[in-house]
Order: sequence, then structure tokens, then C-alpha cells
Amino acid sequence: MLQLYEKQDKKHGAEGTFIWLVEEIGELSEALRKKDKENISEEIADVLAWLLSLGNVMGIDVSDSFKEKYDSICPSCHKKPCNCNK
Repeated sequence: MLQLYEKQDKKHGAEGTFIWLVEEIGELSEALRKKDKENISEEIADVLAWLLSLGNVMGIDVSDSFKEKYDSICPSCHKKPCNCNK
């Protein structure tokens, strides 16, 4: 995402990028309500793309952040697999 969209994402800034992310989440919600599996797949990809872009704008490596929090055990119950009652 950084190599593909760094210039555009910097123009959007964190707030603009977040607004695009929220729009895509709304589109995903609509696809889920319609049970449109093909569109759900596309919207999940769009949400992920904008989330990664937000990380890039903020100077955060989302992959590293994810690994630190979720790589081997549940951050809440500290079990693998998760045994939370949530």
C-alpha cells in the first residue's frame, strides 16, 4: 500500500484517510445486509486497504502492530485458542 498510494495518502492525511476508511466500512455494512458475497469480498479488501493506508500515514507498520498484539495468544485471556466468554 505504501509503494502504491503513499503520495495520495499523504495528501489525504490521517483524518481524510480515516474518513475514507469509515465510508468503506459503511459500504461493507450495506453489502452484509444484502448478503452479496461478491461485494462483501470487495468491501473487505477496501476496508483493509484503507486501514493499511491509515497506518502508513501515521507511520505505523500495521503488520508489526498486529503481530505484537495477536500473533500467538489471545490478548484478553492469554490462551490459544481463545477461551474468552465475550
